[in-house]
Amino acid sequence: MPLIRIVRMTFRPEEVSTFLENFTQNKKHIRNFSGCTHLELLRDKKQDNIYYTYSFWESEEYLEKYRNSDLFKSVWAKTKVLFSDKPLAYSLERLEVV
Repeated sequence: MPLIRIVRMTFRPEEVSTFLENFTQNKKHIRNFSGCTHLELLRDKKQDNIYYTYSFWESEEYLEKYRNSDLFKSVWAKTKVLFSDKPLAYSLERLEVV
């Protein structure tokens, strides 16, 4: 079953540019990872140090393969040290589109 993954990340304001550089360098690799069918980066409208990734995965198994990959480990290692608050992650399944 397809999976939607949303990750909310709050960065120290002075580290936002570092995060954006890392994302830019890796976004095509993430998007082209087996099982990933969609990837977006979103920014909070009122707090410009809060970002979200919004991705679609063919299944939870594909997401887990990504999370166990060298690509994820490398990207996450560079990202998590920039946080000012604990990230929040949600795995969702689409029930209905109207």
